[in-house]
Amino acid sequence: MSFVLAWPWMLAALPLPLLAMLLPPARAVQPPALRFPFAGAWRASSGKGRGARHGLRLIVALLAWVLLVVAAARPQHVGDTVRLPLTGRSIMLAVDLSGSMQTPDMRSGDDAVSRLTAVKAVAGDFIKRRVGDRLGLILFGDQAYLQAPLTFDRQTVLTLLDEAQIGLAGQSTAIGDAIGLAIKRLRDEPAGNRVLILLTDGANNSGSIGPLKAADLAAEEGVRIFTIGVGADRASAGAFGLPQGGDDDLDEVALQAIARKTHGEYFRASDVTSLRKIYGLIDRIVPQSKDEQSWRPVDELYFWPLGGALALSVLIALSSLAWWPRRQLDGASHA
Repeated sequence: MSFVLAWPWMLAALPLPLLAMLLPPARAVQPPALRFPFAGAWRASSGKGRGARHGLRLIVALLAWVLLVVAAARPQHVGDTVRLPLTGRSIMLAVDLSGSMQTPDMRSGDDAVSRLTAVKAVAGDFIKRRVGDRLGLILFGDQAYLQAPLTFDRQTVLTLLDEAQIGLAGQSTAIGDAIGLAIKRLRDEPAGNRVLILLTDGANNSGSIGPLKAADLAAEEGVRIFTIGVGADRASAGAFGLPQGGDDDLDEVALQAIARKTHGEYFRASDVTSLRKIYGLIDRIVPQSKDEQSWRPVDELYFWPLGGALALSVLIALSSLAWWPRRQLDGASHA
């Protein structure tokens, strides 16, 4: 931890006021065209008559100049070295927000929770563990929407996932569009580091591109897709014994084909425990590297001396305004 000046050469401007004081005064070529009736009083008040008051103002002005030059030199606070582990992976999460994701057939301990709630809980843990990865978030329903571009800011991705609500992207399921959007966002990433984790509980019934066609495009672009089918194995009983959900709409054949085409894997998540195990497997399949990137956080501090110089300048200006009427009265009394 230390304090440094980013542009220390700016300190060379410090003696400029002294150089200006050493310059000889300019000589008048001709007498002034206008005569000031209180010239004597003005010279008295602006010369020897200023005394201590003039000296104080000069000191304040010099201090303001010093602060201004220091601000121009950009003082900075450099923190301790931070080491960031890097994996080089670029991972997009694509989460289904169709209406069926609100089905409360996932078990978390002794409680029944909705599919989306289970996904948020377990995916949140996965996001927290991906230190050094670039993460992005896609939400899809009738269409696919980019909620968070690839970023190292895991907390922002986690917050956006927590804020996702059923129906936000529509009630249908556009799996192909979600894959297509992920391909577009991963295309510029290094080859071999492009990963998509797609979570859905249904079959593709919306969008402009089929999921298998999108998987072919992903394979061409080197995007590896891990598909996760979410939902209980059988419909759970709701009020009055009526079924309230199930996995009848889940197209496992298509999800398996997508994973197979892109050299990924398909997983089945019927409860929170199995979903957590799946993310543990993905952690091992997509391992973390031991490489590190070190950097030192830098905080700019120039606004403190700049603010001080501005405050002192305002003080000098106010003092000039306060003394101006007194000078006029003193000049009138000597006239």
